Amino acid sequence: MSTNFEVGSEHRHTFTITQKQVEAFAEVSGDHNPIHLDEEFASKTRFGKRIIHGMFGASIISYVMGMKFPGPGSVYLKQNLEFKRPMYPEVEYEGVFVVKAIDDKKRATVQTNIYDKASGKICTEGEALIML
Repeated sequence: MSTNFEVGSEHRHTFTITQKQVEAFAEVSGDHNPIHLDEEFASKTRFGKRIIHGMFGASIISYVMGMKFPGPGSVYLKQNLEFKRPMYPEVEYEGVFVVKAIDDKKRATVQTNIYDKASGKICTEGEALIML
C-alpha cells in the first residue's frame, strides 16, 4: 500500500487508450455500439470520430486504486462518476486522485478525476470509497 496515503495526498497517472484496446473492451463487455468501433458511423455523430466507452475510460481508476494509490490490499467499495466530455483513442489523459477523508473504519474517500492532458479539460469526474 502507498506509504503516502493520508488526507490531502495526491497521485497522478498519465495514460493513453488505443483503438485496439477499445475493440478488446467491446469484446469483453459486449458493447459493440458503432460509435466506439465504426469510424464512418462515428464521423456522422456529434463527436466526429470514435469515442472510448465511458466505463472503459473510467476503469483506469480501478487500476490506480488496486495497484498504485493506495495499492495492493485495498478494496474498492463504491464509485460515482459523471462523464463530462468524451474520451478518444490515442489521446493522452491524466487521472488525478486526491484523498478527501479517511474514517475510523479505515475507509477512504478519494476524488477521482480524469483530464485531457493537452487541454486540461475534465472528461470524467467522480469520487470513490475504498477500504484500506
